[in-house]
Amino acid sequence: MKFGIFYELQLPRPWQPDGEFQLYQNALDQVELADRLGYDYAWEVEHHFLEEYSHSPSPEVFLAAASQRTKQIRLAHGIMQLTTTHPARCAERIAALDLISKGRVEFGTGESASLTELEPFGVAYDEKRAVWEEGLQAIIPMFKDGGCEHHGKYFDMPLRNVVPKPLQKPHPPLWVACSALETIEMAGRRGLGALAFQFLSADAAHAWVHEYYNAFTKRQQKLADYVTNPNIAIVSYFMCAETDEEARRRADGIPFFQFALRFYGQSATRTRPPPGTVNLWDEYEKWKRANPEGHARALSGGLIGSPETLRNKLRKFETSNIDQVIFLNQAGKNTHEHICDSLELFAREVMPEFHANIPAHQDWKQKVLAREIELEEIDTQPFRDRYGPNSVQLAAARAAE
Repeated sequence: MKFGIFYELQLPRPWQPDGEFQLYQNALDQVELADRLGYDYAWEVEHHFLEEYSHSPSPEVFLAAASQRTKQIRLAHGIMQLTTTHPARCAERIAALDLISKGRVEFGTGESASLTELEPFGVAYDEKRAVWEEGLQAIIPMFKDGGCEHHGKYFDMPLRNVVPKPLQKPHPPLWVACSALETIEMAGRRGLGALAFQFLSADAAHAWVHEYYNAFTKRQQKLADYVTNPNIAIVSYFMCAETDEEARRRADGIPFFQFALRFYGQSATRTRPPPGTVNLWDEYEKWKRANPEGHARALSGGLIGSPETLRNKLRKFETSNIDQVIFLNQAGKNTHEHICDSLELFAREVMPEFHANIPAHQDWKQKVLAREIELEEIDTQPFRDRYGPNSVQLAAARAAE
C-alpha cells in the first residue's frame, strides 16, 4: 500500500494579513518533509471562489514550487478541472510541470462539483460530465509529437503543435476524481485511476475495489487513445499522535472539513452564498457548541488515532487491495506543527509495514489484470453513502438560508 498527502489549502476566518502566505509556505514545508520521510504522493486540488474551504486555484504553481524542494515524491493533480480550462492550456501546464519535476507528474482530472465554480467560466452544471469527457479526448493527442486539431461541441481548436511535450511517454498517469462513489465504476470502465473519498468500512472498500477492477478488465471503454492506469486510491481523514485522545484533540479541523462539505452539499449544485455573507468557521463553531456528541463522533472515523490504532485500521483496508491511501490533515485550523508531527510519527511507526507489502499487492494486481484471478461481482448499493452515521450531520435547511 502506498501513501499520499492531500491539500485543499483551507483557510477559515478570521483572515490575517499574511494568512494565505503562511498557508502556502507551511504546505510546501510539509510536502518537503513528506518527501524526506518516504511518502509516495502529494495531491493538490483545483478549486475556484470557495473561500475558507479551498484557496487553491492554481495547483500547477504549487506543485511546481514543490518540485524544486523534493526529489522522489510524485506530484499529483487531484484534480485539474478540465471544465474551466481550455484543453491546450491543460496540456501545456502538465507538460511543463513534468519537465521541471523530472517526470514526477500524476495527471488527475475532474469536472468541478459546484455551480459557484462553473458559472463564471460559462459552463452549465448539467453539462460538466460531457465537457470533461471532451476535454480529455482533446488533450491526449496534444501530448504526442507533431500537430493536432480538435473540433467538438465544447472546444474548437485549429491545427497546432502544443509544446512542450511531457517527459513521461506517452503522457503522465491519468486519474479521475470520484466525488460520488458511483463514479468509481466509471473510472474503471474508462481505464483511469480512481481518486475516491473515504470508504466507511473495509467491506465497502472490498466491494468498490471489486467493482473498479471488474469494470477495468471486463467492461473497459476508453475515451481516447491513452495508456490506462489501474489504480484505486482513497482520501481519508488523518491525524496520528501518541494516543487516540491526543490525535482527536489535534484534529479539530477534520469535523470542519466535514461540516463544510455538508453545509454546501445540501444544494443540488453546491452553490455558495455571495462572497463575504457567510463566515463558515463561525457556522461550524455554532454547530459544534450545539452538537458536542456529533462533534465527537466526527472525530471517531477515518485514520485519527495512535500508531497502533491506525495500524489496525489499515490492516483491514489492506485486505481489500486498495492501492493508495491519501491523508487529509491540512484542514480547518489544524496546526502546522501537529501536521508535521503526525506525518513523522506515522512514517516512523506505521508506514514501513505497509510499504513492505507493495510487491505482494502488485503481484495480485497483475494477476487480476491478466484475468488469472477472477473477482466476484459484488453489489455496491449498500456501500454508496459517502459520509456515514459518524460524520457531521446537518438539518435539511442550512443555517445560511
